[in-house]
This record gives sequence, structure tokens and C-alpha cells, in this order.
Amino acid sequence: MSLSRRSFLKGLGATGAAASVIGPSLLVSSSANAASETEGVWKTSGSHWGAFRARVWAGKVQEIKPLEVDKYPTEMLNGIKGIIYSPSRIRYPMVRLDWLKKHKYATDTRGNNRFVRVTWDEALDLFYRELERVQKDYGPWALHAGQTGWRQTGQMHSCNNHMQRAIGLHGYSVKKVGDYSTGAGQTILPYVLGSTEVYAQGTSWELILENSDNIIIWANDPVKNLQVGWTCETHESFEYLEQLKEKVAKKEINVISVDPVKNKTQQYLGNEHLYVNPQTDVAFMLGMAHTLYTEDLYDKKFIELYCLGFKEFVPYMMGETKDKVEKTPEWAAEICGVPADKIREFARMLVSGRTQIMFGWCIQRQEHGEQPYWMGAVLASMIGQIGLPGGGVSYGHHYSGIGVSSTGFGAPGSYPLNIDTGQEPKYTNKDYNGYSSVIPVARWIDCLLEPGKKIQANGSEVTLPAYKMMVISGNNPWHHHQDRNNMKKAFKNLQTMVTIDFAWTATCRFSDIVLPACTQFERNDIDGYGAYSGRGLVAMHKLVDPLFQSKTDFDIMTELTARWGRDKDYTRGMSEMEWVKSLYDGCKASNPKFNLPEFEEFWEKGFLDFGKGQPWTRHADFREDPEISALGTPSGFIEITSRTIGRYGYEHCQEHPMWFEKSERSHGGPGSDKHPYWLQSCHPDKRLHSQMCESEEFRATYAVQGREPCYLNPKDAKAKGIKDGDLIRVFNDRGQLLAGAVVSDHYPEGVIRIEEGAWYGPLNEKIGAIDTYGDPNTLTQDIPSSELAQATSANTCLVNIEKFKGEVPPVTAFGGPLEVS
Repeated sequence: MSLSRRSFLKGLGATGAAASVIGPSLLVSSSANAASETEGVWKTSGSHWGAFRARVWAGKVQEIKPLEVDKYPTEMLNGIKGIIYSPSRIRYPMVRLDWLKKHKYATDTRGNNRFVRVTWDEALDLFYRELERVQKDYGPWALHAGQTGWRQTGQMHSCNNHMQRAIGLHGYSVKKVGDYSTGAGQTILPYVLGSTEVYAQGTSWELILENSDNIIIWANDPVKNLQVGWTCETHESFEYLEQLKEKVAKKEINVISVDPVKNKTQQYLGNEHLYVNPQTDVAFMLGMAHTLYTEDLYDKKFIELYCLGFKEFVPYMMGETKDKVEKTPEWAAEICGVPADKIREFARMLVSGRTQIMFGWCIQRQEHGEQPYWMGAVLASMIGQIGLPGGGVSYGHHYSGIGVSSTGFGAPGSYPLNIDTGQEPKYTNKDYNGYSSVIPVARWIDCLLEPGKKIQANGSEVTLPAYKMMVISGNNPWHHHQDRNNMKKAFKNLQTMVTIDFAWTATCRFSDIVLPACTQFERNDIDGYGAYSGRGLVAMHKLVDPLFQSKTDFDIMTELTARWGRDKDYTRGMSEMEWVKSLYDGCKASNPKFNLPEFEEFWEKGFLDFGKGQPWTRHADFREDPEISALGTPSGFIEITSRTIGRYGYEHCQEHPMWFEKSERSHGGPGSDKHPYWLQSCHPDKRLHSQMCESEEFRATYAVQGREPCYLNPKDAKAKGIKDGDLIRVFNDRGQLLAGAVVSDHYPEGVIRIEEGAWYGPLNEKIGAIDTYGDPNTLTQDIPSSELAQATSANTCLVNIEKFKGEVPPVTAFGGPLEVS
């Protein structure tokens, strides 16, 4: 780097590069903090981690405090200053050396992190040149501009929208359907329950606490995951989790965590834990369904009135069709590791009172990930309490405050994603040359490796396009996709990749043109407070000016579209603050009962609080009248058997839920003889996916010898000669990584955890190079869940571990590119 990390931190000096929510910065002396603690201006802003007020003095963010209304703020607010002042900030427009020097694609050196600093005009000219070349030489099928993800918060500056609107004014491109978070779940559940469910408001916590006798928290860790939200998070759910903790202690509600590990929620609530072998939940559920059926405990009336296809499912369960194996508790016990008598006991408990089942999302990020969600709906139907307060099944109570009662307030709209009606892009060619214009989100690497291949996806045939160029904005696919070495192979077939971001992620490392966007804290914006609760409205005041040469996405795309004379169409002739005011005014007009003040008054206040909403029960209207309030399934009923899916003829997702063996499974399953440990790569506790991993001081609070933690059982550690704090090598045939051992009895034998979002830091660009920081997707396999969803299967992954020996390589994940003259 032309500017060393040491020099950069030294240059920040007393401004403080570390966050401080409850104490002084670690990089600033206590006397310096005491002298300035009352100086400066307090500004309001919001984030995925919650709303806050920031004290800005001398042009720097000095202090951050959670918004007063947030009674349960997350410690991750401590990492926000580390995002703004991270050594991994993208400082200038950069172009990959060999791509620029050869004026070719130089794919053999992609990933070596050697970049040249250029001016903004040079970078945008190159960006525009490549858009022109691709549309002229190939067509819309050669440009993929559909990868989107967890952008920074704020409705005006939603980077996904800005990128796709700008690209749409130039020409058409390949887009995606689905997402990595819930790919299998959001595809199967519309067939079963009539909506995606994973992003739908759930039964209010008040009603659950008041009416539930049993709560099953299944592969679900809400205490960990509710720290973050899609919009500005309120953390109101923690008030109800606190009440639930009290009820567990008083034995007023029976709570059971079904999970291979003792997760953060189970530790907090102090509730019962039921261990299930990884990836075997469907077998466990089938064993319980068999018990309910054979012991005549299931709700026949509910099945008759609200469900379709139970009679077709029973012969499979009883071993009369398909594999000819009866799904008894004894059969299930051999697979799932839960004793047969315990399976029967669990089934009887489910119908002993009002039972609420809460599934998490990790359970569907596996091979055949559609099956556990589908079978969970079948089990809930047999219990017969769907639509009752405190009963039924949910798939999102761990996400963005789902379950917090809504006020009915509608959040402001966002910057328009699509170009305006009547407008045409510069290139109107819609000929995709026989390729599909939309692909399942997790199959984009397959497009590079097997262009032209035909695959099945959700009832349609998809022909994978042979795209030559990608545009990525505020998204980090070199975090969320699987199998890094496979990605390296695929990227040799990509001609040009443009990335717009504020931090130098692994995606930047493997790009050709990198443009520095500013953080959300360096621009003005507006956001709803509470994605589902509608609790309020937050003014996101610009805290500091954009650092280095970074710009807002709005400014970047305005300058880009000006190159073909469409900047006025892009902006509609409005400035940043005119857009923010316009979004506010639209929100005010669409929410008349809330009597919102004029924009200037709102902006001065910084925050509007609408209080608490009214409790609500999911599917209550369907239960009351299944004809008038029919579900969105083809039949309008809960489809235990789906004739539609049956007609697709898929091998790995058939007409009703089934147990399928995995390609890799621990505890005696396929592949466990060579790689005996199941790798769980769940959502992290100290980040939002990969966001905040670059925050140095906050990362230091959990890293082990500068590496991502790897959690493992004491017996496994002892067998391998590993002690707490050791560096370990985790490996399989797909790759290898270094991580820091954290030995804990919260993890069973044969199970390890490395949380996803750890930044990828390969020792070099070569295929097979060790990852120096600890990205679990170095090891995960890139296979589809099934022909239906074509979703990610990250949790179908076996590995081996050993204590690391030899010279320890430096961590290469952070700090930016190697700048070359």
C-alpha cells in the first residue's frame, strides 16, 4: 500500500478510529476525551444496528450513543466509527493493473490485488467504455447487473436501486431472482402456505406470551439475530424476550431449543435444549408425525377443513410408497440422534397445549433445504393450531423485529429502481440470444463455468447466460457465495467486473474497476424506524463529509449517466436533499392519520416516534373463513401434497415433503469418514454478514490471534491436541483456512462453527491458497438445494481440523489493495 496502515492510523490521531458508545476511544487518551466530551454538535442517524446520535467535533465523529428510545441497544454500535475510519476504506478510483496495462482481461492474475490509482473521469470513462463494448459486441445477455444484497440503510441512497436505474438507462442486462438468506424457504412456502412467509409479519409477541404453552425455537437464534434489521432496527423484540425469560424461570411457558448447538438464545432464556444431528430435522419431524398419526393425536378436523393432500402423504410416512420405509421413531432415531422414546414424548408435548413453532433460516440453507420448512408446516397442520394466537408455525421471528406489533405506519419509498415509464435505454436490444434474462441468484457462478447449460428452476427451464461483464454495487458476493476456489476458476471466464463500495472487500480484490462510494454516515438520507413495527421515522443527518475521494452512489451514477446524456433522466433534475424531502413528503401524504410535521421540522427533530402498534395473529383470517380468506396456494388451502410440484417431476423435491440423504453429513453420514466435522456457518453475532468485519477495534474484541473464531467441543479439541486460543487449520477437498480456536461445551462433538461474513483473505490468487483470516465459504460446497429453488446449500459441509504448525502467514483480508504506480 502507498499509505501504510500504521501511518493511516497515526494520521487519525486524536480523532479516534475506534467506536465509543459507553466509554472513551481506545486510540485516544482519557484526558483528551475528557477535554472534548462536551464539544461539538450532536446529529441523528440510523443503521442496520439501530438509531443513534453522534457527536461531531473538528470534522470527526467523536462519540456515538444509542437513540434514547432504544432500550436494548446492540454492542455493534461500538463498531460504527471503525467503519467510517477503517484502514480498509476505498480511498480512490482504482483499476486492476494487468487489466489496465494489457487492455485485455488478464484473468490469470485476477485476485493478486495489484491496482493502479486513476482519476474519477478515467474510471468512469472505462466503466462507460465497457458498457458500450458489451452492448455493441454482444448484447444484454453479456451483462449481469442483478446481484444485490444488504445495502447500507437509507431510502434515498439505496445503492442497489441507483446502480440498476443507471444501468437500465444504458441497456438491458441479466437479473436475478431470490436471495441467499431464504432461497429455499421463499420458494417452497408459496406452494404450501401461499406466501413466502419468511418476510411476512408474524403473530405478535404479546399474544404468544399470553397464549402459548409451548414455544419451539427450531434452528433459530433470535437473541443473536435480532440485533440487526433490514432498515433501522428498534430492538423492541428484546423487551418480549426478557418477559419470556421470566416466564421460563417461573415455568409458565415451556420453551425448547431444537438445535445441534446450545445457542445464544438458549443460554439467555435458560430453557431446555434438544440436540438433533445436523441436517436431520426432517427425519425427526417425520418420526413425530408418525407418532401423532398412529396414536391418533393429530387434529383431523383441521386437516379436513384447511389442508389438501394429507391422504397422499400418509402412505409415504407409513412406508407404503417411495422408499417403502415406515418413518417410525426408531427409524428417525437412527438418523437424527434423538432416542425413539424422546421423539414420541416430544410429539405428545406438541399437542398437550397451545404450541408456537418458530423456525430459523439456517435450516433451509442446506441440500434439500425446501424439505424442513415444508415438513414443519405439515407438523403444524397436524397439531391444528395455525391461525390461533400463540399457536401455529412461523419462519421469521428472528428477523428485523417480526412479531413486534405494527402501528400501521408506511415507511417512505426509495429512490426509483426502474427507469421512468415512457423512457427507453440507449440500447433497446432485448435479444438474449437464447439465454435466460433472469437466473436464480445462487447460480451465477454456474453461468461462468457452464454457459448455455439448461437447468430446472421453480417450474421453468433456465438457460444459463454466458455473460462477460458484471456490475456490483454495495454488495459482496465474494462473501455470500460458496466455494472460493471454484469462484476463482469461474472468474477466469469473466472479462470485466466493476464494483462500487466503500470498503475494500474480497469482491474488490477480484474486480477490475473499483469506485469508492462513501458510507451512509457521509450523506443525508431518511429511513423508517422498525421494518415491521412502523415505530417511527429517522432523519439520517450527514455526520461528516465523504472521506478521501469517495462520493455518494447518487453522484457516481449521475456522472456515469451523463456520459450518454441521460443524467437528467436519472436524477429527474433533483438534488440529494430535494430527493430526501420528496420521499418524506410522499410518506407524509400516504400516512395522513399520523399527522407528520413539515419536512423542515422533522429534519430538525431528527426522529419521530409513533409508539406501539396493535397485536395481530398470523393466519387468523384464514382460520376464521378459509374460503373468503383463502391462502395464495393453487387450491387456497395448506398444501401438504402439492400437485403442481409433483407435475414438475423433480428428483430432489417431489409432491410432498420427504427425507433425502445429503451428499455430505456428519455423525456417520456420507463423507464423514474422511471429514468428520460438520461446519456450521450461521449468521454472525458481532457483524451483519460481512458488514463491520473491517471495523478494527471492534473486530479485536472477538478475533483470536487476529483470526476469525472457530468454535469446537472440548473433546474434539483434546483429540486433536488443540487448546483454546490456538491457531487451527480447517480444511477439506475444496479449500483450507486458518482460524482461532475457541473451545466451548456449547458445541457437541463433531460440530464446529465459523460464522459467515468473515472477510476472505487468500495468501495469494492461486487456486488452493490458504485463507489467512477464516472465511467459511472457502470450504462450503456450491450445490443447489434442489431443482425447485436452486438455492444455496452452505450448511451441507464437512471438514477436518488440525492444530496449525509452521510459519504463520499474515492476514491479507484487510487494508486495501497493493497500489502500483
